[in-house]
Amino acid sequence: MATKQVSARWTGAGLHYIGTDSKGNNISMGGDHTVPGELLLISAAGCMGMDVVSVLQKKRQAVTGIEIQVTGHQPDDYPQPFQIVELAFTVKGENVDPHAVERAIELSRDKYCIVGQTLKNVVELKTTYTIENE
Repeated sequence: MATKQVSARWTGAGLHYIGTDSKGNNISMGGDHTVPGELLLISAAGCMGMDVVSVLQKKRQAVTGIEIQVTGHQPDDYPQPFQIVELAFTVKGENVDPHAVERAIELSRDKYCIVGQTLKNVVELKTTYTIENE
């Protein structure tokens, strides 16, 4: 089984965290920055967008741009997990075949996108902790 390791570190200011990915890239979360739940939606858009571009390029479609609008639907009661996530794709290009776009989105949603596959499946969430005295 392959593994990925990322981290999040509280900065000490309000609820602001710095997330670090496996390549060392940082992203600010919480406080005045993007909240983690919205990062999940952005991740779904980025993941599926990359897949769709890749598939359309392999199908030799003359795509010049793709934008994905994501809407996450949550219940009113806490903890408000997303129950429906809608992704609306706008594909720009010259004579782009709608069937190719539909198939690219379908392949990403049903087969390739790790974020979408994770959201569709039950994930076992394990936790541990360590206390360091200062």
